[in-house]
Amino acid sequence: MLTAVAETIFELEGVGVKFGSFPALEDINLRIGPGERVALVGASGAGKSTLLSLLNGTVVPTVGEVRVLGRNLALLGGKSRRLVQRQVGMVYQQLHLVDNLRVIHNVNAGNLGRWPLWKAAASLVWPLEVEKAAAALERVGIGEKLYARTDELSGGQQQRVAIARVLVQDPVAMLADEPISSLDPERSREVMDLLRSLCQTTGKTMVASLHAIGFARSHYQRIIGLRHGRLLFDVTAADVTAEMVTELYQIG
Repeated sequence: MLTAVAETIFELEGVGVKFGSFPALEDINLRIGPGERVALVGASGAGKSTLLSLLNGTVVPTVGEVRVLGRNLALLGGKSRRLVQRQVGMVYQQLHLVDNLRVIHNVNAGNLGRWPLWKAAASLVWPLEVEKAAAALERVGIGEKLYARTDELSGGQQQRVAIARVLVQDPVAMLADEPISSLDPERSREVMDLLRSLCQTTGKTMVASLHAIGFARSHYQRIIGLRHGRLLFDVTAADVTAEMVTELYQIG
């Protein structure tokens, strides 16, 4: 059983990732500690999603080391690796919800890393751990949707279901890949407020990729700028200047 307390949650040293001959990330060095809220910003193709995939262990570095909760993922066997990965929850850009299932089943998918196969199958027939799922939905503000069909929800409500699924998983760290890319400005603010509040009340680490610099500044403590697969800056939100943003998004 992994401890939920670590001096450093994520640590990357000299990390590079190549897809074929294309360098998606180069020479990445960074540390992210407990309770930090970190925004990854940059143009499309800058390497934000690849960096998140390194943090949850779904992509392995071509060079360098990625350590999660002090463990070098490349040196772990399958079972040990999965134990570490269970401590990292992910809110995907495409949500990965099963639209024709009830909300409770999608929320309970957060338990799959620790449930045996028979329990997961049984829960599709007769939902298990209902109180836990209901509590997660209450925390994200849609407790009344427990038994609603997922495809009957709005985009913002579906995003909340995806967040509730991570809360049921109860990881040490939460990752979010463009969590507001498909939402209107008002729903975007609601989701950003929700994620910030959850991290503040639980002490969980949060790393999110964003295109919206305004939300990165207002809702995150630290901003990492990626350009062409390299770290352009890594500063507190208050230290991001207009010149830095211009350089980050300039063409060429």
